[in-house]
Amino acid sequence: MAKKADASLTFGVGQSVVYPAHGVGKITGVEKQTVAGMELEVYVVAFDQDKMILRVPTNRAEASGMRALAGSKLVDDALKTLGGKARVKRTMWSRRAQEYEAKINSGDLISIAEVVRDLHRGEDQPEQSYSERQLYESALDRMARELAAVENIDKTDAMEKLAKSLAKKKVAA
Repeated sequence: MAKKADASLTFGVGQSVVYPAHGVGKITGVEKQTVAGMELEVYVVAFDQDKMILRVPTNRAEASGMRALAGSKLVDDALKTLGGKARVKRTMWSRRAQEYEAKINSGDLISIAEVVRDLHRGEDQPEQSYSERQLYESALDRMARELAAVENIDKTDAMEKLAKSLAKKKVAA
């Protein structure tokens, strides 16, 4: 039984984590709750930017996709991804939009970087549609929040760093 308790507490109080559907949050506590007559141990995760509290069962945290912040190597790879050439499939927008949404909600930093890269528009390019802009801003925001948390900088500085990586793409193209 003790082994299960050790395995369930993968994350600690005060640790920043990434939850796929919501982005970066901070574990504010571990609570015991009774749900349907069963006692559950849950992580209490606060997402300040959304003013939201999420309770994730400790035994289902990793299965739900909750993970620690990306390491600096993964962040560097994601920034390199931004500098790459955009890959836009020639499928219907509705299908691409679903794929982009799935990538954003996967919580995977590289997948999110691919969405930012593919939807980024330079000044010399045509205007984005409303739905493209919404997906782009959502992906950019997710990426900036994780970058800010990893590098311990504020979100504005993280956005500037992402903008610089995207500007390199324009020069390379």
